Amino acid sequence: MFLYALTILVSAFLLFQVEPVIAKIILPWFGGSAAVWTTCLLFFQLALLMGYLYAHALVRYLKPRMQAVAHIGLLLVSTLALPIYPSASLKPSGAGDPVLGILGLLTLTVGFPFFLLSTTGPLLQAWYARTHKGAMPYRLYALSNAGSMFALLSYPVLFEPVFGTKRQASIWSICYAVFIILCAITAYLAGKAPDAAHEEEEAIATEPPGPALYALWIALPAVASALLLAITNHLSQNVAAIPFLWILPLSLYLLSFILCFEGSGWYKRFPYIPLLAVAVGSMAYALGVDNTGNLNIKVLVPLFSLGLFTCCMVCHGELARLKPHPRYLTHFFVMISVGGALGGLTVGLIAPYVFNAFYELPVGLVVCAILTVIVLKYDKELSWFRNWQQPAFLGAVVLTGALTVYTGMELRNFQKGARLMVRNFYGALKVKDSGPKTDLEATRSLTHGTINHGEQYLNPIRRDLPTTYYGPNTGIGIAIRDKNKSHAVRIGVIGLGTGTIAAYGRLGDYVRYYEINPIVRRIAHSQFSFLDDCRCQTGVAMGDARLSLEKEAPENFDVLAVDAFSSDSIPVHLLTREAMDLYFRHLKPDGILAVHISNRYLDLQPVVRGEAQATGHVARLVDTDDDDSQDVFGATWILVTAPSPGFDGEILNNSAEIASKRTVRLWTDDYSNLFQILK
Repeated sequence: MFLYALTILVSAFLLFQVEPVIAKIILPWFGGSAAVWTTCLLFFQLALLMGYLYAHALVRYLKPRMQAVAHIGLLLVSTLALPIYPSASLKPSGAGDPVLGILGLLTLTVGFPFFLLSTTGPLLQAWYARTHKGAMPYRLYALSNAGSMFALLSYPVLFEPVFGTKRQASIWSICYAVFIILCAITAYLAGKAPDAAHEEEEAIATEPPGPALYALWIALPAVASALLLAITNHLSQNVAAIPFLWILPLSLYLLSFILCFEGSGWYKRFPYIPLLAVAVGSMAYALGVDNTGNLNIKVLVPLFSLGLFTCCMVCHGELARLKPHPRYLTHFFVMISVGGALGGLTVGLIAPYVFNAFYELPVGLVVCAILTVIVLKYDKELSWFRNWQQPAFLGAVVLTGALTVYTGMELRNFQKGARLMVRNFYGALKVKDSGPKTDLEATRSLTHGTINHGEQYLNPIRRDLPTTYYGPNTGIGIAIRDKNKSHAVRIGVIGLGTGTIAAYGRLGDYVRYYEINPIVRRIAHSQFSFLDDCRCQTGVAMGDARLSLEKEAPENFDVLAVDAFSSDSIPVHLLTREAMDLYFRHLKPDGILAVHISNRYLDLQPVVRGEAQATGHVARLVDTDDDDSQDVFGATWILVTAPSPGFDGEILNNSAEIASKRTVRLWTDDYSNLFQILK
């Protein structure tokens, strides 16, 4: 028993430790989008399904000794994938939807080791049930989930703050080699061990599971998986794409598995069914509030985390009540993995192309409520719930119907008044007018999730005025004004948005944008006129800004604006030491780097200050207030330049030293930690 338990524990730890490791490594390669983690989860669930199918086929079609030989052989072959740090040659080459690129990259780097790790739980549990008479292997399943959760919880506390990503990948690769030895020994011993059960006992078969039971084995984990990805996506989009907010929901998801499949069974229908009603109702209401961007992070994260845990406890608790005799163990695990993969495919692959906004979470809440009613309705033990005339059943139906109607109304209100709503891998965008063109105050706005990415006056008299974060007295406004006093200027802008900065362009000037989202470029031309009205020459380089700048010859910009951090989910790779070196390679010796750091949840001041000091530059903070008369928002910019000539005149008079008392370790491409700068 000890060897089985140790091997399963180590495999589970490695299985879930590699997820944040590899995701953090490739995150900057695909623009730092929150959807990178969702796509990674989709890959892991698909690989888990393949692993469970392999375990099922191995146990069913091969004799014990051949099972051991085949599995040991594959373990040895998997060493060819070590170490798991991906080659730079696998970086994407251009813009476009990166889902297939992420899936392919993960397949080439961690695919085979992850696949074999995923087989360990069901395979060793089946071997244990075969070689130990009367054994109930479900506690090994709970142990596997415990190892997985320890891996996830330890990553942001023990590994991420201490080790860079290359060291993390090396440590993991060494531990995987240890796992191969443990698993090979276990497979060898299991292969030569006699069956504990007698043939006559094997002949006594329990009633095989029916189609309805198989359907529930798929549906319950599918709903839990879909909610896991949808809530993780919601938190990452509205707070930050950081490992902590990837790991917290996944840890709660795994904790529900542990509690539900542990021998004593922590799941009880009371109080969890009533708590489910409270949880789905609270999250549905909070989604409506959060669409306005007014939900505090101290409410947002606990509410959706506890809500996810409650939903998963019900789904996995009902799943545990339906677990079969050990004879059908691998059938059960395969169906669980099928359900998990279906949930992942729905949120990670189908929803971005079917929905024009993030509808999968409210839809998932409604489906969870409906499925719970169905499971209870067809439980033969619940006579008080089976008849539609029973008060409990009627109450459940009424509450579920009310939730469905309320959710539908909220989604309709969210769409109301929108000129355009579109969505892709990089997020959901909405264009909306505040009034008619005849109104001098009417504007057209572009929002990404709940964050405003630019506005333009609709009236022709005012439509070329720079607005929102880019007003004349903001950091970017005074930086451009400082440089265009005597000559035409070259301006670089990372992040296109509505193209507002082009409003500063004069004849002879050149403004070059770097934008990763192809939809944003279409919207900037079709819904806004800053680019088309600009008197200067403009250009847009599509793709990740870092990758584009690395390929280009020095652009000799007078001002380079990095405007990629106002969204709550920020691309960290644009704020590392290596990124700073790249920016100054493209700036003139006296050029100004303008970094827009307005952010609801993250304090980026100490990060930029550290980067400036590390590269030998000076930095000043420009913090401005709202000016409603000009549609200018309060904005925080940091201007960075060489110590000689440094700053003087208007910039010096309208800026201040960076006063943040926080100190953080220097961010590099190998190390960053957003958790330390949460406000």
